[in-house]
Amino acid sequence: MSIPGEKVTIYSVPSRPARANGHIGALLVDSGKITKEDADRVMSLQREKGMRFGDAAVKLGLVSPMDVEQALSRQFDFPYLVPGTSSLSGDLVTAYSPFDKKVEVFKVVRSQLMLRWFNIDLGSKHLAVVSACRKEGRSYFAANLAIVFSQLGERTLLIDADLRNPRQHTLFNLQNRAGLSTLLSGRAQPDVIEHIVPLVDLSILPAGPVPPNPQELLGRSLFSKLLSDLAGEYDVIILDTPSGEANADAQIIAACAGGAFVVARRNHSPARLVRDFSAQLRDNGVTLTGAVINAA
Repeated sequence: MSIPGEKVTIYSVPSRPARANGHIGALLVDSGKITKEDADRVMSLQREKGMRFGDAAVKLGLVSPMDVEQALSRQFDFPYLVPGTSSLSGDLVTAYSPFDKKVEVFKVVRSQLMLRWFNIDLGSKHLAVVSACRKEGRSYFAANLAIVFSQLGERTLLIDADLRNPRQHTLFNLQNRAGLSTLLSGRAQPDVIEHIVPLVDLSILPAGPVPPNPQELLGRSLFSKLLSDLAGEYDVIILDTPSGEANADAQIIAACAGGAFVVARRNHSPARLVRDFSAQLRDNGVTLTGAVINAA
């Protein structure tokens, strides 16, 4: 898609892989866990013992229980990662341990946001994840929040709009040679948005090379136009931002997004700074959709 008057391509939305709706046996064969001959053996035992296919395959020693869980996750459109099998960061707890109690907070926030912000009647699609200070877990929270939205089946885009200290490319093991900074400076590539293959509905727009003028790039009308265009391709767009203590970048991003979710850290974030920062966002017309306090 191109901006009128510009000759560069602004972005290319990656195609989404076909969803897996087949029998669990076919999924195990497609993933290379068993052969077709193995599947015949499993079905024979399944008929003989009245077992489920996955249980029969485990009993024959052909697959592990985790292999069966992974196949079930694909069958029910709930993708997650197995530790040791992916290059994505272990900080992406919602991708590696979706059933862990510590992931519940992300699911609770997701539910509240679906009701109060990403509501079809409201028409909201953008949300900036912000914090008053550095080292409050903002990028961690944004990444994991984006993952749980994608696991819900929402077409989700995570934008690393921190053009000063970007982190999303390290969490998702991306090159970061091009991204938001190259788009906003007119040096775009057609494939800057990267689809995270194991997580079917998740795509990432990395920050790109750190520019000398991040605030000026974010203040251009091109940024608002880009967000508007992307809203036609995705259901949920999460924006990671710089901390609010040293510059106005986060306020600019949040104002363009329309809504912000505040992240603070226990025994680290000064309450006064969080209050002042939140007040500044409200003064700029930003809707504060909620807040969370990281325990660590």
